[in-house]
Amino acid sequence: MGEWLRGHSCTAVLSFDVDAESPILARDRRYAEHAMVMTHQAFGPLVGVPRLLALLADYGLPATFFVPGVTAERYPKTLEAILAAGHEVGHHSHTHRSAVDLSDAEEREDFERALEVLRGHGVDVRGHRAALWEASWRTAPLVAEHGLSYDSSLMDADRPYLLDTPAGEIVELCPFWGLDDWEQYAFLPRPHIGAVVQSPTVVADMWIHELDAMRRHRTLFLLTCHPFLSGRAGRTEALRALIVAALSRGDVEFATCAEVADRARGDEQLERRTHNRAQIDIDSYPES
Repeated sequence: MGEWLRGHSCTAVLSFDVDAESPILARDRRYAEHAMVMTHQAFGPLVGVPRLLALLADYGLPATFFVPGVTAERYPKTLEAILAAGHEVGHHSHTHRSAVDLSDAEEREDFERALEVLRGHGVDVRGHRAALWEASWRTAPLVAEHGLSYDSSLMDADRPYLLDTPAGEIVELCPFWGLDDWEQYAFLPRPHIGAVVQSPTVVADMWIHELDAMRRHRTLFLLTCHPFLSGRAGRTEALRALIVAALSRGDVEFATCAEVADRARGDEQLERRTHNRAQIDIDSYPES
């Protein structure tokens, strides 16, 4: 089932959203004056990314790093290090503001500004991931219009599929909240970004369980981590435990998002979809 799997039981993608300060500033730009909060986020590009790059190098694994434009501008050396290590860099908005909170013109401006910044740093941008995974109904056509190959924001599948948009066809690589380190580790008292700081050993066990289930069901294991979270030492070792477990199974292949998208396009049996927006009965669902 699935030529895109190339004979493996599961394809695993390690993806990292290098958000740095951008999601906090998207909440309120006044947090720029809050030294603890800003340094909490700066840990990602300054310490987390180098540590995670070293982990990937230990096992010779590829990864995809989604980088907001403001992060690329503020930390160009971090971006250069990711590229120098041979990893994919993907589009992750410019300001990390949710697309559903932006107007048509604002989403387009933010999208194109990030694309310009990344390409200006020599990035061959192949794919996009919406900030907060909050894609609008405009997002996929925008991705296709600008010649990108894939999106990784929607959640209606656990295998790749071809998404037909008014601007062309793209591959959709669906993420999953259970494979996101934010829900496990993120915590700040202000702004409030999470309430639980989970044990890394619990997280590793959960992710290994998900991996084994996805091997059985022959799906895409798409992990999303944030360097300011999983770049912390104990959490990096939890990620190492997951990698070791995956390699020990003997039937898991690691790939970048772009590689999975290319393989999906070559799979003649891949499911094809269009967006099917819900038709709302305004009498049943009055405006709040």
